[in-house]
Amino acid sequence: MTIRRNPASIARMFRLLLPSVFAIILLAGCGGSHGRYGYNYIPGKTATLHGQHAVGPAGAPHTVKVAIAAANRIAGLPYCYGSGHTRELCSAYDCSGAASWVLCQAGLLDEPTTSSSFRSYGSHGKGRWITVCARDGHVFLTIAGLRFDTGWSGGQGPHWTTLGRPMNGAVMRHPHGL
Repeated sequence: MTIRRNPASIARMFRLLLPSVFAIILLAGCGGSHGRYGYNYIPGKTATLHGQHAVGPAGAPHTVKVAIAAANRIAGLPYCYGSGHTRELCSAYDCSGAASWVLCQAGLLDEPTTSSSFRSYGSHGKGRWITVCARDGHVFLTIAGLRFDTGWSGGQGPHWTTLGRPMNGAVMRHPHGL
């Protein structure tokens, strides 16, 4: 017995299935394998937010305290695409400029770099103290559990926040040993 398919029904089947296939492919890449950043306070291990500035835990390594101090220095400055890609203090920062400034000041990065380049920074995975969350087009840091970012939580420019955010395909990297 031969089954004949009407060309119109085949076209209709493709019109129905094709959007579903694209949606599955798109959604599979959206969250990355890391899902969502969320602030989780752990006494003695997590920084706390006081106004626009972070206070690191007393037992944090010196390098982590230096990174927090560097981030505090630029927190609240305006956002400007392409700004902050220098070792000198700037009047505005973009995401990779802010992340670069913090890591350079802490001695964890030799020179400022781009958000895409942070995808291969340091070691793979989440760090114990500092994590770089990078994707093509954006990067943010978590330092002692607190997020330092230039976007997503309503603020423009580098700022600390306890608000969560989707990772959107970002990879997690960390400085060696931290």
